Amino acid sequence: MANKRQLKKAICHACGQIAGECLMTQAALDYKDAEKWDEIVIDAALLQVAALKKVQPKFEPKPKSFANGKEYKRARREFYKNNEKELASFMKEEIGKIVGKMNALLPKK
Repeated sequence: MANKRQLKKAICHACGQIAGECLMTQAALDYKDAEKWDEIVIDAALLQVAALKKVQPKFEPKPKSFANGKEYKRARREFYKNNEKELASFMKEEIGKIVGKMNALLPKK
């Protein structure tokens, strides 16, 4: 991602799409198992809140604690790269769980 703002928008968009799909499917199924679909929408909202909190980590070490500016920049870049990887794996895992719940509620043919 280019910056935090775009990352936050992407998270909000993904969670909103999940909630929208739940509501549309619930309406198409004539509100069968409405409470379960509502729980999935709540799970998507909670996922959004948790993911947005993970977007804003702070790199604690100060530049003075490194030998030079180059080492500081390298450590900082590595910290943010690892954070982005952790966030991506967290989102993938949680979205997988939510999609599994959605698929379980769909009628079997």
